[in-house]
Amino acid sequence: MGTAGTHSHEQEVTAHHQGDACDYRQAVDELIGRQLREWPAVRANYAALDRKVRTRRLLLGASTIVLQYNPGRRRSSAARIDAQRPCFLCDVHQPPEQETLEWRGKYKIQVNPYPIFPRHLTIASLRHEPQRIAGRIGDMLRLAEDLPDFVIFYNGPHCGASAPCHFHFQAGNKDFLPLCDEVYSGTISLLDEGDDGMIGLVEDLGRSVISIETRTRAKTEDYFNRLLLCLPKHGEEPEPMVNVLCWHNPRRNYHTVVFPRIKHRPDCYGTGPGRLLLSPASVDMGGVWAVPRLNDYETLTALQVQHLYDELCMSCADIHSLFRQLKNDIQSTKTDNPKLHKEK
Repeated sequence: MGTAGTHSHEQEVTAHHQGDACDYRQAVDELIGRQLREWPAVRANYAALDRKVRTRRLLLGASTIVLQYNPGRRRSSAARIDAQRPCFLCDVHQPPEQETLEWRGKYKIQVNPYPIFPRHLTIASLRHEPQRIAGRIGDMLRLAEDLPDFVIFYNGPHCGASAPCHFHFQAGNKDFLPLCDEVYSGTISLLDEGDDGMIGLVEDLGRSVISIETRTRAKTEDYFNRLLLCLPKHGEEPEPMVNVLCWHNPRRNYHTVVFPRIKHRPDCYGTGPGRLLLSPASVDMGGVWAVPRLNDYETLTALQVQHLYDELCMSCADIHSLFRQLKNDIQSTKTDNPKLHKEK
């Protein structure tokens, strides 16, 4: 069973940054700075992201899609997801230059050496355990609170996770994904709303976006856990297929976005003629498509992106049907105990 080891600086960082959100924020800044100075491969990859990566924009309804030509992401897009390969999130298989910052005795925060974001983190469990979101949404919210400059994201085991055998979140600059702003101005069909928060479906962003905004972690956990129980599982999937984004704003509180999926990779996935080397995950759902091949980057159209979203994501019609079941569940709870849904 893999556990976090003692990479350089880890004991010092852990000892001095065990406290509040400001400590973790500062510790992450210091971690990123050291890795950029001391790990040549990371320095080169982030420099290439700044100097060489190209972008162009597509309009998809009320949403902007940013295409990012990023050859360094070929490793992730083409990743094997079988259990036989060595787990690159276990310390024994990580390069000696990889530093870790322990977070609340549960996870290790690391710089992602193959970035999409200008500041890109991987936040892996200290234990080698499978990628499952059940029981973890509270950790995700607390991470968002401790790292207020970042959006935290989760990829289901067959929804873009390149290491489905080892539980992990990722994080990137909060202002990087177009959807993090668009979700506030989109047309929303409310499922439930109260003084402590709301859940609804944002319908005009080109893909199905379930938005949860609450004052407290407990309310988000309640909404999310009910939603997860209602979402269907597909085939032999260990959990409903989802991508999840989460961020914290002291003025707008906790915001969580769920993208229910029905498929892992599109039919056109591959490297041959007419194929696209795209394996969409949370970042793509958030509006930034990291495209590792130049031809795909130059030729991809808004219509193709729409077709990919339609193929991979649960339809709005199916989500409305799901909402009827979820609404009955929420209402029955309120009827049984009218005080239960009020946060203390």
